[in-house]
Amino acid sequence: MKFAIITHVIHKQQGDKYFAYAPYVREMNVWGQFVKQLLIVGVFEEQEPTAIDCAYHHKEIIFIPIGAIDVLNWQSRITTFFKLLKIAWQIFKAMYQADHIHLRCPGNIGLLGCLVQILFPFKSKTAKYAGNWDPKAKQPWSYRLQKWLLSNPFLTRNMQVLVYGEWEGSSKNILPFFTATYCEAEKTSLKTLTFGNTIRFVFVGTLSEGKRPMYAVALIEALFKGGHDVYLELYGEGQERAVLEKYIEKNHLGSFIELKGNQSKEVVMTAYQNSHFVLLPSQSEGWPKAIAEGMFWGSVPLATSISCVPFMLDYGNRGVLLTARLEQDVQEIEAVLNDEIDYLRKRKNASDWSRNYTLDVFEKEIKKLIK
Repeated sequence: MKFAIITHVIHKQQGDKYFAYAPYVREMNVWGQFVKQLLIVGVFEEQEPTAIDCAYHHKEIIFIPIGAIDVLNWQSRITTFFKLLKIAWQIFKAMYQADHIHLRCPGNIGLLGCLVQILFPFKSKTAKYAGNWDPKAKQPWSYRLQKWLLSNPFLTRNMQVLVYGEWEGSSKNILPFFTATYCEAEKTSLKTLTFGNTIRFVFVGTLSEGKRPMYAVALIEALFKGGHDVYLELYGEGQERAVLEKYIEKNHLGSFIELKGNQSKEVVMTAYQNSHFVLLPSQSEGWPKAIAEGMFWGSVPLATSISCVPFMLDYGNRGVLLTARLEQDVQEIEAVLNDEIDYLRKRKNASDWSRNYTLDVFEKEIKKLIK
């Protein structure tokens, strides 16, 4: 089977191997197990792979490089308009050759894919919508258009769209799904953690305004000033790093807040295992990978009530739903810190739930989708 992937993810090459953002590639390696050939239409840049990249495992890959496009504002739409016909033609050719079409959304390339796939109503298709599927969420027009196209059973036929969470009013195209990072064989006993020593928090994600790492810092600062022995590690890079560094230095927070940068899967896994809480006060998420991973290792999630997060946290039974109002959130966290029995209950609930979603289960479900 020829399996066409239409994606906006940036790809890099080293030798005869193609690299991209590791969580995405690890997922695509699962899909690749069940097909003979990958046709990848994706963005390519001349860069060296970084610590957060990994390689495709598939032995037979045809990579079709395209340039990045941006249609989020009028100026960029004008400058990129002349690229669109060429990219659309490349996508069309890949879809024409493919036995199965797989779209990665939301994204600008995914949007083009949503439009071009209309011309192939009889081909087997899947789409992974990795963003927030909540129909009430405020999103760019291009995201809303992709959701409408993917949901429309007249324009988009023979398609299963994998989304995070269950939403009322979904069309027959929509299939609630999940993402996994760890295998069944990786399940080990949780590390014993109590409140007798320093209470450790971990933030994993891009240091961007949307992920709100500054709010994570503010929460820990407030807890520290409230007399709690706390420590926060932030893993990731992004535009907010310089702002965070300046704030930490100016307010003398370096003794209990540390920026760790991008690290390998193994280093981050150890951080989860050693942390009482995983913190993600993000403004927008699909399936918050960091939350699910932290829960797997017994790190109790503190996350904003967006997308499918309330479902993941069982509306507070598996963690704490943040409001992004500092005083209220600090009080909610302190309530858990003052009740270790409640913390341990949440910890067990979180780990038990997350460990249902292993790569082994993920592989079985993916295999059912490829036909």
